[in-house]
Amino acid sequence: MNENLFASFITPTILGLPAAVLIILFPPLLIPTSKYLINNRLITTQQWLIKLTSKQMMTMHNTKGRTWSLMLVSLIIFIATTNLLGLLPHSFTPTTQLSMNLAMAIPLWAGAVIMGFRSKIKNALAHFLPQGTPTPLIPMLVIIETISLLIQPMALAVRLTANITAGHLLMHLIGSATLAMSTINLPSTLIIFTTLILLTILEIAVALIQAYVFTLLVSLYLHDNT
Repeated sequence: MNENLFASFITPTILGLPAAVLIILFPPLLIPTSKYLINNRLITTQQWLIKLTSKQMMTMHNTKGRTWSLMLVSLIIFIATTNLLGLLPHSFTPTTQLSMNLAMAIPLWAGAVIMGFRSKIKNALAHFLPQGTPTPLIPMLVIIETISLLIQPMALAVRLTANITAGHLLMHLIGSATLAMSTINLPSTLIIFTTLILLTILEIAVALIQAYVFTLLVSLYLHDNT
C-alpha cells in the first residue's frame, strides 16, 4: 500500500541502463510468421485482421497515399501489442510516456504535411483560409488554422498517453482497494474484485481502440495532404 502510485510509469532499468529500448523491440517478436504454404488458424486469423484493418484505412486514399499502408499497419500492430502487454502484472507500458508518443506522432504528421506542401501546395495553403472569409477576419483565421495544424501531433500523443495512463491508474487504485478490503469485508471485496475484472476487460478494449484511433487519425492527416 505504500507503493508510489506512479511507480509503474517509471522507465525500468537493467544494471543501471534504461530497458525501454528492449521493451519496445519485444512486441514484434510476438507476431507469428509462417514459412509454410498452408498457414495455421492463428496465422490465417492474423492475416485476415491485418487485411481488414488496412482495407478500412486505405479505402479513402489515392495511389500515393496507399504507399503508406505498410507503415500504418505496422504502427497499429505495434501500438496495440504494446498496450496489451502493458496490462500484464509488473510490466511497463511505453505508450504511457508522452515522449515516446510524440516521437511517433511528430514524424508521421510532419511527413504527411510535407508531402501535402510538395504535391498540392495550393490545396494545403487553402486550408489556412476558408472560402468566403470576411477580410477583417483573415489574419485571425490564418493564425488559428496555423495553431490547429501545429497542435495536431501534440493532440495525437496526449490522447494516447492520457487514455492509457488513466486506465492504468484506475486499475491500480481498484486493485489496492481490493487488497485492503480483503481483510475487512469479504462481500465488499467480491464487489470491488468484480469491478476490477470488468475494468480489465474495458482496458483491453481501450488498448485496441486507442491504437486504431491513433493510426486512423494519422491516416486522415495523410488523406488531407495527398
